[in-house]
Amino acid sequence: MKALILSGGKGTRLRPLTYTGAKQLVPVANKPILWYCIESIVAAGITDIGIIISPETGEEVKTKTGHGDRFGAKIEYILQAEPLGLAHAVKIAQPFLGDDSFIMFLGDNLIESQLEKFLANFQQKQLDALILLRQVADPTAFGVATVDESGKVLQLVEKPKNPASNLALVGVYFFKNTIHTAIAQIAPSARGELEITDAIQKLIDTDKNVAASELEGWWLDTGKKDDILAANQIVLDARLKSKNLGEVDADSNISGRVEIGAGSKVTNCKIRGPVVIGENCHLEHAYIGPYTSISDRVTIIDTDIEHSVILNDTNITGIHQRIVDSVLGQRVKMQVSPKRPQALRFLVGDDSQLEIM
Repeated sequence: MKALILSGGKGTRLRPLTYTGAKQLVPVANKPILWYCIESIVAAGITDIGIIISPETGEEVKTKTGHGDRFGAKIEYILQAEPLGLAHAVKIAQPFLGDDSFIMFLGDNLIESQLEKFLANFQQKQLDALILLRQVADPTAFGVATVDESGKVLQLVEKPKNPASNLALVGVYFFKNTIHTAIAQIAPSARGELEITDAIQKLIDTDKNVAASELEGWWLDTGKKDDILAANQIVLDARLKSKNLGEVDADSNISGRVEIGAGSKVTNCKIRGPVVIGENCHLEHAYIGPYTSISDRVTIIDTDIEHSVILNDTNITGIHQRIVDSVLGQRVKMQVSPKRPQALRFLVGDDSQLEIM
């Protein structure tokens, strides 16, 4: 059994963060989203992992994630030169996958459920494909499945205008090697991609054994800013434990579950957990409120922050309004102008969002 994680794509919904980095490396509770996927797969006993990467962000993914030692796995990287669909990703990964069955996992998804029970179901029933589903409020934004009472999949449609059900594909699939034959028999969709839903439908149409299981816990598609914040809150609630490897002075007040990394210094601050603070951070005269994740080498002085994600090497000083519901990228510098200008001047990149009070 092998695993294939998709970590390509352009991450347009998370711009401008993803103009310079992979969306799968955006941290949730100070850990890249991609790493949660890898850990979940390894916990299920699968250690031979291929990761699909893009030309734009592939080197960053390789540099940060490595070749699997930290996870107890062996990772091979597979370049997808153009984003031509999920089934295309499987097609180019065939030399890595060989004749093995495999799990395919979209690298920007987080699920609460453990994979072991789904893997056991897939293997015991000798299925050609097992897809994981979740009920959603707006199925038109997803691939949608129609399933009978026994769990057999009858039909799949990609982003239907008139959905036959509210059961969406969550981006985790188990496949037998018969999927390669199915992919070879499909044509690109109207948007020019080889759709994995079309390939699975081909399995169904040729009387292969395709079943579905519905997720019971949370499922997070971290494609937008608010999704990142929601995922950060859920993971901090579910998994954070208090730990202090830094320095906290006597004037600081810390309550709730707070993790502070090595080399970080906290001076005259109030911190209300759950909060995670990375390594070598400097926090002074600051309030850090619940559901905030602060990455490594961040400086926060004379500023209040709550329910936010701050990426590494960012410097925030003297902001006299509380920062909430925000995601700040790497190496951001935020400070108050020494003199209030009579006019506002901007250089703003594509897809940025500004709120001026």
